[in-house]
Amino acid sequence: MWINRHSKLRNAGVLGLNERNVSYISRYNKRQNFPLVDNKLKTKRAATAVNLPVPELLGVIESPAQLKTLPALLKNHQSFVIKPARGSGGKGILVVSQRQGGQFFKPSGALLTSGAIRHYVSNILSGVYSLGGKPDVAFIEILVHGDQVLDKYSYEGLPDIRIIVFQGFPVMAMLRCPTSDSDGKANLHQGAVGVGLDITQGTALKAVQHAKIISHHPNTGVKFSELAIPGWRKLLQLAGHCHDFTELGYLGCDIVLDKTRGPLILEVNARPGLFIQIASGIGLRSRLQHIENLVQKDWHVDERIDYALGHF
Repeated sequence: MWINRHSKLRNAGVLGLNERNVSYISRYNKRQNFPLVDNKLKTKRAATAVNLPVPELLGVIESPAQLKTLPALLKNHQSFVIKPARGSGGKGILVVSQRQGGQFFKPSGALLTSGAIRHYVSNILSGVYSLGGKPDVAFIEILVHGDQVLDKYSYEGLPDIRIIVFQGFPVMAMLRCPTSDSDGKANLHQGAVGVGLDITQGTALKAVQHAKIISHHPNTGVKFSELAIPGWRKLLQLAGHCHDFTELGYLGCDIVLDKTRGPLILEVNARPGLFIQIASGIGLRSRLQHIENLVQKDWHVDERIDYALGHF
């Protein structure tokens, strides 16, 4: 029975975890390029160096001795986000949406004191949220205020767009929508909704939560069938440029839409998950093999996008 199921998935072009790791990540992502994307602060600085838009950096805390500078970094900001440089899966991200004097509030309304924030940053430095539990660096960036077009597809959080890029070609995309189950985070394993997107238009294909197909956002009630990402080609261009500056052959680019600045690169992932196939109802393998079979791939980003739009 297992063999039959495996055969059906393979015939449908579904890419499995082992095949992803061996045939794509190990083959197309050079080991020396991993540190650039495994460290979100390095990714942000590298993207900025080639004039790609990212959320503004407010400050960095690299050691316990620098914790005393935290009040000064936060003094003039009513909202902000604190992140571990080497966190993964959305772990360790603290979002502060407003403040009143020395009191800070999460999007849920939960209260945070300045002491609690200091303790949180201290935990980041000690490696509580980092890959391998190694000592880490905390950085603070502005809170992105989401584009109103996507606000209705989110609950107490910010939706983001994941675009899979292979050898510079965008091949698959999805929107990750925070819910009450995911505590306002765009984390699919915690209960966010994954909405597969038509790579040619940025419109919804289907929506999945907890491995079940749904038609409406569970908290806002909005129909996913009405979803259309504005300025879709610009997002594809940003994702394509991520291949160029990271030199990764297989990657996931995460983008958010700010209501004033437009699309911003949130992070780049060298090991993007495979749930995007479930959300899209499409297997990745055939698209990856299509790109592999191209004789020439050294094209400008716009040429790569045009090719993807014409074939996927």
